[in-house]
Amino acid sequence: MPKFGKKSQERLYSCHSDLIRLFEAVVVRFDCTILEGHRGKKKQNRYYNAGKSKVQWPDGKHNNYPSEAVDVAPYPIIWPHKDSKSFAKDLGRWYMFVGFVRAMAISMGIKIRTGADWDGDFSVNDQTFDDLPHFELKED
Repeated sequence: MPKFGKKSQERLYSCHSDLIRLFEAVVVRFDCTILEGHRGKKKQNRYYNAGKSKVQWPDGKHNNYPSEAVDVAPYPIIWPHKDSKSFAKDLGRWYMFVGFVRAMAISMGIKIRTGADWDGDFSVNDQTFDDLPHFELKED
């Protein structure tokens, strides 16, 4: 049975209790790793300046403590690259992971939004900014 390593646990435990509960349930059935939970000012602004985030400090959900956002990747991590021969296969696994997490969240009564489908309409073709590892708590 998969479980989080020490680094993943430390990152996850910087997050809101609902995200902790969700991903502790996810990892039992779909092996994954926590890339990032809480994000400080310097890192947030570096990501913004590099185009990896659309918001500056302190407006990101990663910037709250506990963090209301978490970045998670299916394990083992195979980053999908457009120049890779296995692009579709790798990307498919990422979307399968996102779908699994969304279904698990629904079954647990946890409202989330993903960087794979920001508007939650189940269409990934209307995205202008893809952030497949990103999951955040959603307000009503």
